[in-house]
This record gives sequence, structure tokens and C-alpha cells, in this order.
Amino acid sequence: MTRIIQFVLISALLLSSIAAVPATGGRTPLSPTRPSTESILKKLGGKPCPDGSQFTCVTLNLPLDHFNPKDSRTIQMTFAVLPAASKARRKGMFVTVTGGPGTSGIAAADPYTSMFAAGITDSFDIVFFDQRGMALSGGLTCPDAAAVFYQSDLRVDTPAREAALKQAAHKFSQDCVSEMGSPTSLPYLGTVQAVEDLESFRQVMQESKFWLYGESYGTQYAQTYAAAHGDHLAGLVLDGTVDLTLSNFDFYAGESQAFNDTLVATLDACSQDPACAEDLSGDPLAAYDQLAALLNSHPLRFQFPLTRGDPARRSFTLASLETTAAEQMYNESDRMMFNRALAAYASRQDAAPLARLLYIDLGLNPQTLAVSPDPTWSDGIFYSVECQDYSLPGRTPDEKADLYLQAGKIVVAAVPRLAKYIFFGDLPCAYWPDASTDLARPEPLRAEGIPTLVLDAKADPATPFSNGISVFQNLEDGYLITKEGGPHIIFGRGDACPDDLVTDFLVNDRVPEERETACPGDVEDQYIPLAPPDASAFDNPLDALASAETEISYLPEYYYWDGSESTSTGCTFGGKLSFNPDGSKYAFTFKDCSFTGKFKLTGTGSYDPDKDRFSMNVTTEGRWNCELKYLRDSRQTKVTGKCDGKKVTWAK
Repeated sequence: MTRIIQFVLISALLLSSIAAVPATGGRTPLSPTRPSTESILKKLGGKPCPDGSQFTCVTLNLPLDHFNPKDSRTIQMTFAVLPAASKARRKGMFVTVTGGPGTSGIAAADPYTSMFAAGITDSFDIVFFDQRGMALSGGLTCPDAAAVFYQSDLRVDTPAREAALKQAAHKFSQDCVSEMGSPTSLPYLGTVQAVEDLESFRQVMQESKFWLYGESYGTQYAQTYAAAHGDHLAGLVLDGTVDLTLSNFDFYAGESQAFNDTLVATLDACSQDPACAEDLSGDPLAAYDQLAALLNSHPLRFQFPLTRGDPARRSFTLASLETTAAEQMYNESDRMMFNRALAAYASRQDAAPLARLLYIDLGLNPQTLAVSPDPTWSDGIFYSVECQDYSLPGRTPDEKADLYLQAGKIVVAAVPRLAKYIFFGDLPCAYWPDASTDLARPEPLRAEGIPTLVLDAKADPATPFSNGISVFQNLEDGYLITKEGGPHIIFGRGDACPDDLVTDFLVNDRVPEERETACPGDVEDQYIPLAPPDASAFDNPLDALASAETEISYLPEYYYWDGSESTSTGCTFGGKLSFNPDGSKYAFTFKDCSFTGKFKLTGTGSYDPDKDRFSMNVTTEGRWNCELKYLRDSRQTKVTGKCDGKKVTWAK
């Protein structure tokens, strides 16, 4: 339920020890008459999934309305399956439901599976899918309409702003549906219908029981499936848990507070890091609040570096700041990137780094501000599902919007930061066609006979920690795994705790020794200092080139690059940087590129991620006029070449 208080004492810290308590669900014997997974997939017409995936994709024609046998209309659903690597050890089927709603599970299949322990891929047929309407299961999306709405002014402190926000939400609901092609499937995209697609797939795969993992929105889906078809689950894992008993308003009130708290914790982590505190030139929280106060009075005009030469004159608003701050709160590395960008403004009055993050978070090309659609995400599916799953009070669309605004103003008054961006995100549901009118919420999930792991992080802003606690407390056989600090979604990130616990649960049918387990964690990654504004801060070209490498590595356009398409961006103090895939490496081209004043680079470079080897062959202008070769690998950093006609060598 996101787009984007601890209630109990946690048991002693567990790093990577494995429990030896058998799960009550245990191993599910497979029917001796079940054909092999490969033969079932072949019969279903399975084909390799796109983009060189190791998965096999099958597309099924399923009822559009599972609850009306008289309705003969169908919808196509695509599932991706990776058969168990070991036929001898195969236990059954492990299904992952990704978040959103609105993410492509199939696009995530290979990268997610690469993080699974070998025991999981040996023992299970791994299954991902694109939820009805999404990507390979429909391709419904509205990036143009979304890019406009997400830049709306969310302030409601005057009648005029209230009216403008209502109009923006109304227009978005119309434009988004129109951009999707006004699909007839719109009333049938909610989770209650969607879980029946998975149940149909289970039947086709001839599995009596399977293991289900849901993350974020996927926990809504997983709980809904468990309530409807719990007799077919051998085990359940909820990661970044949503409490389905909460109303829309109650959930967003809690989420607003959680985003505020994570932002405060992120800025506090900066204040505790000497390098970050130095770059911020003062109290990080005060720096954020001062910028927010400035933007509340008027937009900030700033210059954004372009590849063509002269910078563009652009505007940064309060909505820009809140969008950027909120979207960067999801994990430790994104939080560090936000602190770097805030530091650039606080210490140098440079808003471009914040804008770089904003454009990426909005799906805009930073150079042109044109929409860059993400095929793995759909705002249209987000609202199509959300507006079916959560009903708003009120008889008419305008009355629903007015009641929504009234509830939101109470939250905004109580929560000092980000509440507007978080709470008012679902306002388009007041105007969404065929939105649900049923205000009733599900009963708490008991999951009788289903051992269930509930995973949450204390610094998770999107699914507040309190949600996981409340779900855990109602489970018949539940186990709570909590990460200190931590990101939104904690399994599959390479941390022994919780990964070993989840793997042991799936592969060996063992639950944690204690009902509650704590895992270590941090609020943000180690801070990476900004490059100095002037080359006079460097002792030699080696230090300057090493600093340039760092700035390239943490330049948002490169940091969040998917590595698939050639991309160009403006450098901090002018010039152009281009990067593109080159086999297993990344290639760079510099043209008068300056990340520090009075130090320009022109030439080429490359990075080999397998060897962690970075090299540049460049000419430099400014403080040093040189022809240099820079090489940094696991052993040393070295620069050779000529400066002012003299041979030079620096190494460290």
C-alpha cells in the first residue's frame, strides 16, 4: 500500500545462528502422479522469458471475473518459473509477490533469485509473475499523467490550494485511465481478484501446497491469498508488512509519521558522522527545515548543468523537496545519497544534486525533463489496485475528496515533515472509475496451521514497524524478525540475519528458536564526502582524479543507471560525461568535464565491476595541464603521464 513504535521487547541480538525448531507445516509430500515441472511448462507452451532470463514464461487465459461464472471474458496472465535445480531435493513451489502495487515481478525474477541461497533454488520451483494488468500481463501504464500529478502542490492551507489539489487528483484519474486506454478490466484489477489468478496457477501446476513470500504490497496479496486459500500454503513469509485491518486513512497516518521519523533518523545519522556533518556545515535537521521553510514561501531558482554547455534555469519547489526526501528514504544507500545532495545545497547553495535525484525519482530525463517510462513499474496499476482494495468514505467523488482532505489536514498538522506527500498520494481514488465502495476491512489474519515469518525494519518508512507487530500478534504460529535501522524489505539483501533464518525456514522446515529475533542494522550507508569546490584543495593530480572517480560513482544519473543504455549528463562545474555498456565493462567519455572547479577532464575511461578496476586516459586543464593515465584497482591507485611536458608518477 505504498508508492512509493515499537510495541514489544525484542529478544537478544542474533547474527547468523540457525534455529533447530521444526516448523509445524513441515515438508509437503508431492503426489507421485505429478508430472515434472518441465513437462507441465512445455504442455502450457512455456517460452524463455524476455531479456535473456533463465526463467520460463507461461501465459494463461484466466477469468476476468473469478466470482461470476456467467461472465465468459478472460484476461491473460504471465507467470515465470525456474524449475528446482535438484530434482532429488525438490520440495515444491516457492512464489514471490513483489511490491507496489505496480511492479513487474517477472522483471525482478532473475536479480532476486541471484540473491537466494543455493538451497532455495535447489529445493524449489521459483515463481514470479506480473499481476493482472501489469507488464506482460497487460501492459497498462500512465507515466505521462503520473509525472504531472506527482509534481502537484500538495499544500492545503488555503481554499484555493485545496481546490487546486482536488482538481489535480481529478484530472490525473481521468488522464491516467485514458492513457491506459480506458481498459474494461479496470473494475477487476484489485487484489481479491488477483489472488484467484495465483490459485488458478497453483492448480495448473498441480501443487497441493506451496510456500509464499510477499514484500510490501505483496504482503497484502499474500495475506489475502492466505485468508482465501490457506489450506494450500505450507509456509508464509511477510516482509515489509501491511496491516490489512487498517483503513486507508489510518494506514497513511501511520506511514506519514514513519516517513518523518526515518527522515529525522537519516539526518541524525549525518550529524553523528564527522564527514557528513562537516559537509552540511551545521545541524542537518535544521538545514532541511530551513530549506523547507524557504520553499514554502517561494520556489528556488537554480542552474542545472546540461551536456550542451550553458546550464538550464530551473525551479525547485516544496513539492520537489518532499518528493525527493520521501523517495530517498527507502534504504540505507538512498538515504546517504539524499544527505549528500542536501549537503551540496546547505554548504554551497547548489540545488542541482537534489534536482538530479528528483528527476530520477519522477522518471524524468534530467537533461530534457521528458518522461522516461519504466517498463517495470506502472502508476496506473498502483491506483487501479489501490482504489479497489481501499474504499473512501463519502457518497460523491467531491465528498470523498473533501473528507480525505479533512483527514489529511489533521495528519499534516501533527506530523512536521513529508506528511503532505505521503497522505495525499491516494486522493485520486476519490475520482477513480469503478473504485470500491466497501469500507469494511478484513479480519486479522490468523493463518491457522501455516507457520509464518514476519520481517520488518525499524527504519522502514513505507510499511511502519507497528504494522508488522500487529499482524504478528494475531498469527497462530508467527515469528517476528526485526532489523535495527534497515531498509524497506529486508530479505535477499545479502545479510546473514535475516537471510539464513528465511532459508532455513524454507529449505529445512525450521522456524527461529525464539518468537522474536533482532538483527543488526544501520539507518544509512557510510557517508561519502563531497568533492571540494576548488582544485586548490588537492595536493596532486592523483588526488584530483581519485576524487573525480568518487564523484562519477555517486553521480545520481550513474549511481541509479541500469547499465543498459548510453547516457550523457552534465558535470558539476560544466562539461559533459557520457557512459555506456561495453561488454562486461562500462565505458566513459569526458568532454571538458569538471567535478571540481579549475580541474577539467577530456578523454576516456572504463570500469570493470568484476575486477573493481577503474581507469582513465585524460588530458586535464586548470590547476594542472597534463596528459595522464589513472588506474585504480584492488592493489593501488596510480597516475602516470606528463604535466607541462615532464614525466610524472604518483601512487598510493
